[in-house]
Amino acid sequence: MTAPSRFCFLNREEALEFPSGWNRADLPKLWLYNLHYFDDFNTGGNQERVHQHRKLIARWIADNPPGVGNGWEPYPLSLRIVNWVKWHLGGNRLSPEALASLAVQVRFLCGRLEYHLLGNHLWANAKALVFAGIFFEGPEAQGWLARGLKIFASEIPEQILADGGHFERSPMYHAIALEDLLDLINLFRAYGKEIPVDWEDAYIQMRAWLLAMTHPDGKIALFNDAAFSIAPTWSVLDAYSARLGLARQDYPPRPLTRFPETGYVRLEQGEAVLFLDVAPVGPDYIPGHAHADTLNFELSLFGRRVIVDSGTSTYEKNAERQRQRGTAAHNTVTIDGEDSSEVWGGFRVARRARPFGLETGEGNGKVRVTCAHDGFHRLPGKSTHRREWRLGEHELLVRDTVEGTFREAVARYHFHPEVQLEMTSEKKGRGELSNGQTFSLAIDGGAARIVNGTYHPEFNVSLPNQCLEIVLSRSGANVVFSWE
Repeated sequence: MTAPSRFCFLNREEALEFPSGWNRADLPKLWLYNLHYFDDFNTGGNQERVHQHRKLIARWIADNPPGVGNGWEPYPLSLRIVNWVKWHLGGNRLSPEALASLAVQVRFLCGRLEYHLLGNHLWANAKALVFAGIFFEGPEAQGWLARGLKIFASEIPEQILADGGHFERSPMYHAIALEDLLDLINLFRAYGKEIPVDWEDAYIQMRAWLLAMTHPDGKIALFNDAAFSIAPTWSVLDAYSARLGLARQDYPPRPLTRFPETGYVRLEQGEAVLFLDVAPVGPDYIPGHAHADTLNFELSLFGRRVIVDSGTSTYEKNAERQRQRGTAAHNTVTIDGEDSSEVWGGFRVARRARPFGLETGEGNGKVRVTCAHDGFHRLPGKSTHRREWRLGEHELLVRDTVEGTFREAVARYHFHPEVQLEMTSEKKGRGELSNGQTFSLAIDGGAARIVNGTYHPEFNVSLPNQCLEIVLSRSGANVVFSWE
């Protein structure tokens, strides 16, 4: 909230005229959702805007009659309920009119819990019920609390996998869920209530997972739907857990960390940190935040990102959303121009890739991972993409092979915008990071070229970058990255 009627969400700032501004038809749905979240109530420096916040609450109540518009959809409704309660408990006071409206909002939510969507939506609904159930008093509030707790009792073991990762395989949504869990623990502490054991157990596992899936720059790997500046970073969440006095265990770096249920692998040797996606696209019944990125990976060198997932800049159901979810936007292989999983409709997936044959090993100063997937079995040639990574202290080998018949297989490597890449010969290249560090690359098999691409680390952000494309030979291709 940059002014009484001016807001910046998702890197887009707009001046609004009310009451029409709450549901402006020319603004993206996700931007309008953010307008109704009221996240600004609990951000840094919010005490400087308390007077504006009070006015905004009154305006929202006057302009948004029950059941009308974006603000009454269950997801933004859930986030707003929590934010209003937090704001009140943080030392401010909701007016009698606001308290009455809040109760109406909770009652409305109760009849529209998102069982049809499940996943992070139902999780957010349950959090709102627990917050409202503790905040208000009386039998009705006790019913809200009981219902919210019942949902969490079933959804925590469903959504938080045995390795600690969130089942939608998005590091961004994992971090959001971890913050939600810390908020719930905080709430129970504030009211002197006993914290469910499974909450604390889930927190410990989720914290360890997020730490392992964080690059040396302190930000998440951008697998599936993920972007920076939406969820708190690991360091922010770690500081939150410290304020709550929760157990905080440090995990020393290991050459190989595998998350068998989530399907991600972290490799670390010397100056290199590698994140591998050998995961299913997500739960079979809720793959909405999945990308066609099987056998994708990201690489950091010298503490900086070098090979990057292209990221996510929009949730609009348009051609750009389709392109960003497609296989060519990731560091993996397309066959005959097709995606490894059939992503469509913004948040849909039809036939999808399933990884198999995962093997890991360590020896001779290197760590090795191999995996294949069946995503192209639906094509006439029934091709199988198989990839091997070998990481040493000064070298990374990526080997791609394709079994079956195909016209053309292309491996792509998307580089961070701060990396300057050049081919010094037909089979050799050189890259330079912004701090002057360099690496070289050598290609065996296939024809290579550098093309222009785009990188989307945040919503509504598109940065020019370079992409190395390698048209694989029939025997595949090896790419060796080396550095000192």
